[in-house]
Amino acid sequence: MVDTSPTSHSATPPITTDSVPPTPQVNVEALAEQLLGRWKEDRLAARKTAAKPELHQINGLSMQEHRERVMAQLRVLVEEGAIQRAFPTSLGGSDNHGGNIASFEELVTADPSLQIKSGVQWGLFGAAILHLGTAPHHERWLPQVINLEMPGAFAMTETGHGSDVANIATTATYDESTEEFVIDTPFRGAWKDYIGNAAIQGIACVLFAQLITKGVNHGVHAFFVPIRDTKGNFLPGVGGDDDGLKGGLNGIDNGRLHFTDVRIPRTNLLNRYGDVAPDGTYSSPIDSPGRRFFTMIGTLVQGRVSLDGAAAAAMKLGLHIALTYGSQRRQFTVTEGGEERVILDYQRHQRRLIPKLAETFAVTFAHERLLRKFDEVFSGADDSDANREELETLAAVLKSLSTWAALDTLQECREACGGAGFLAENRLTGLRADLDIYVTFEGDNNVLLQLVAKRLLSDYSSKFRNADFGVMARYVAERAGDTVLHGTGLRRLAQNVSDFGSTARAVGQVRDVDYQRALLGTRVGSMVATVAERLKEASKLPPEEGARLFNENQNELIEAARAYGEFVQWETFTRAVNQTMDAGNRQILTWLRDLFGLSLIEKHVAWYLINGRLSGQRAESVTQYIDRLVERIRPYALDLIETFGYGPEHVRAPIALGAEKQRQDEARAYYAAQRAAGIAPVHEKTLKKRQSR
Repeated sequence: MVDTSPTSHSATPPITTDSVPPTPQVNVEALAEQLLGRWKEDRLAARKTAAKPELHQINGLSMQEHRERVMAQLRVLVEEGAIQRAFPTSLGGSDNHGGNIASFEELVTADPSLQIKSGVQWGLFGAAILHLGTAPHHERWLPQVINLEMPGAFAMTETGHGSDVANIATTATYDESTEEFVIDTPFRGAWKDYIGNAAIQGIACVLFAQLITKGVNHGVHAFFVPIRDTKGNFLPGVGGDDDGLKGGLNGIDNGRLHFTDVRIPRTNLLNRYGDVAPDGTYSSPIDSPGRRFFTMIGTLVQGRVSLDGAAAAAMKLGLHIALTYGSQRRQFTVTEGGEERVILDYQRHQRRLIPKLAETFAVTFAHERLLRKFDEVFSGADDSDANREELETLAAVLKSLSTWAALDTLQECREACGGAGFLAENRLTGLRADLDIYVTFEGDNNVLLQLVAKRLLSDYSSKFRNADFGVMARYVAERAGDTVLHGTGLRRLAQNVSDFGSTARAVGQVRDVDYQRALLGTRVGSMVATVAERLKEASKLPPEEGARLFNENQNELIEAARAYGEFVQWETFTRAVNQTMDAGNRQILTWLRDLFGLSLIEKHVAWYLINGRLSGQRAESVTQYIDRLVERIRPYALDLIETFGYGPEHVRAPIALGAEKQRQDEARAYYAAQRAAGIAPVHEKTLKKRQSR
């Protein structure tokens, strides 16, 4: 179940004409503070670290040089004491789980390879020992993991099994006679693949394999397995390859590992959720194999949480660069001899970038909600099964939406900067290349959305099989944002298909927060209910027929989950608006929230028209109001990117740090001087016009 704690929507009074300045201004300091969130100090400390030149990505390095540089950067993080936050106080940490993720995701501004490699070492390898192991494992290995004496790998994915972890082929078979597990990758598809630190630098790994004892397969468990000696040579029975040059993140030595009759002690099983006695007897505190598997995998959710935040940071960097450049780059004159216009003043340029700006705020606020939920679970404040399931659902849906949004945003920013955006020095191509893999690692986005959809269907089938649609719609709203669909919004939704009034009246409707909530929320409810109705007999069918029916509806399932995620983002944005105390900021955030919500409606307008949720008149008004909003927000663009809090040492793109402004100022001064001196040549067209008179 998703968070249904008391809503804060009514905690702040609504904006009135008396409380909003005639021309609202961005209170940069206040909004920047709001965006930093609960773990402000951790973020600021991480940004200070990420500002160090020795941590910055250098274009043009060879793969080997980049790998060596990033490994050296990990040592800088150790020296800075920047990685201990999530570890127990007994090991020098601070049990600060939310602050750890908040700080880790900021490293993307320095070098995404550094962010991901540190995530492999401490967020995957170390975290697996911490969360899947027990005290003896912590005491034996974690100090060496923390101080980087033991670089490690997280060996889960196989060449033949990526998303389907439950069916990986690597085996760990218990030998009672020696009290050892025997590790095997029985065929090529079972090799561990795409594994960070595996190609060169890792000396141990947490390996996931099917645990077999007394002839019974107890499913996937995690094992600590040494893989190299102190000289970097593979240990007997262990082998591997280098994955080589990749499409991005080339500071990480991804590679393959394979195992043949590799023996490890029985005590190397990370046994928090399953153990094997010396005589080979298996035991677990969780009786259900399925529940045990998902509990183990769920403890590693922090990877998805951190990617969601890193995607938000990358979007901010991209927009900082593109909007700064767009406000300085000039092109085309309105009148002959007149000054060229800055390209951000053209409607199309605004339409390309300003909705992305609104989406970035939505992603940021939603990430803060996810981060708080993560800390709530991992700090022990509420680590109930229901809350863990809610965390996993939120992480799956938000990671999917934000990583896709990051790629879309960075590509749009690159194109909006023309040739300058294609230069490596301006970072946009590099950021996009490095973030490309985010959409498929830590869970392929489409697979994650299928997981979310299944949970929505499970809730639907248990609660609403015989309920009317209004009940389902209210439930969806509660899941998404701790609110209910207000009656007025539902009534307006029912009436909109017969609305043929003026566009002005229609615009007034689409600006209404309850109306937006109704449109977005009922879309989710309708999509879930429709698919649920189609699948209601699946459990009664033979397995193959049930699978076929499910597959026939898979795309709509995934689209329903995506719609749910968008609604979560919109509701969380709305909550942030209502919690904003500064009147000017609240008004500008309201415009951004409206732009985000209406852009979603415009994006899915075909669904609304086909399903009778919008009239053609109302659909037209959505587009018209979006055009008005981007024009209204444009003067605030530079102030808004300033609230992101990234300085020149984080941006590091010449076109956003004065190079373009200098070129434009030089050109304008040159032409102004020509005109002042009366030596500017007359254009042929101007001369012909004069002669024709």
